[in-house]
Amino acid sequence: MKKSRFTETQIFSILKEGEAGIKVKDICRAHGISDATYYSWKSKYGGMQASDLKRMKNMEAELTQLKRMYADMALENRALKDLIEKKALRPTGKREAVAYLTVEHNLSILRSCRCVGLSRTAYYRLPASGSRVHEVIEAINSLIDKHPRWGFWKCFKVLRRKHCWNHKRVYRVYCELRLNLKSRAKKRLPQRTKQPLSIPAQPNLTWSADFMSDSLYAGKRFRTFNVIDDFNRELLHVEIDTSITGRRLIRVFERLRLERGLPQVLRTDNGPEFLSGEFVAWAESAGMSIQYIQPGEPNQNAYIERFNRTYRTEVLDLYLFRTLNEVREITHWWKIEYNEQRPHDSLGDLTPSEFLSNNAGNSIFQLSS
Repeated sequence: MKKSRFTETQIFSILKEGEAGIKVKDICRAHGISDATYYSWKSKYGGMQASDLKRMKNMEAELTQLKRMYADMALENRALKDLIEKKALRPTGKREAVAYLTVEHNLSILRSCRCVGLSRTAYYRLPASGSRVHEVIEAINSLIDKHPRWGFWKCFKVLRRKHCWNHKRVYRVYCELRLNLKSRAKKRLPQRTKQPLSIPAQPNLTWSADFMSDSLYAGKRFRTFNVIDDFNRELLHVEIDTSITGRRLIRVFERLRLERGLPQVLRTDNGPEFLSGEFVAWAESAGMSIQYIQPGEPNQNAYIERFNRTYRTEVLDLYLFRTLNEVREITHWWKIEYNEQRPHDSLGDLTPSEFLSNNAGNSIFQLSS
């Protein structure tokens, strides 16, 4: 198309001369144009201002750009649909996808990399040789053979001292070898509601229970299961052994049931022994309701927590135990002293036995069947 020797601005000035009243023939003679050219300009630009022409040019440029973008997107979508059904995730698969787009659909390498989500640097970078990967595999396997319970970061910190490998590279090989340790999922507890910590009006209405832990002289760990009556802080039982399960708790409460009956409410924390299905089912059948405190709120079970402190300072921390029988014997005699001789500030300086006998007229044991 032949380019006009007049710009739009010059054409506008020529048309304005005609609007000013100058004859068309004189205008055409002065500027060296024909009448047909003048009237063609008038039909195209008549009534327009310079700002209108600028805005029309901008709109045409935007429309041209949108058409080009749409054509590029349509071409890329067509190429991606023809590429593969499953999206490539690894750099090797993405490089193959880029090569396919450049050959089959004549796309540039830049557009092909943008379509599959791969940078051009990664496209041109050659994959690591097999010898380098084998070196990482041998280093990881030799370390895992010595320390089978080490996780990834522990292994990587040791390997980093000898090799300048990136953690992403080591982790990729670590995962391909399927050496990931299974993380223990956090057990989700049901919603616990806060219950008021009130003193029961009668004995055998509310008991509190909790576990403690200590070790013998030889280093062997053992546990204690403590049960008290919230009414007079009486120590009902202390079970001592290296392992105390939910079934063991049932046997303990069965003995207490024969001696004095079961309470209406047992206040405990959210330990696995108290949450075991066997113990919960037994408590429900025995008519004993378990009142769980909120997680991380030991003050909601303050009576047993205060007892644990006393038992810790006066027995566990005071003696050096060699056998479990020594722990049981010392605890037995201390239990008698605790219930019958040791005064309690919260009971008006009375012992649990004295407080129970003074309130015997207002207190009736609620024996559970």
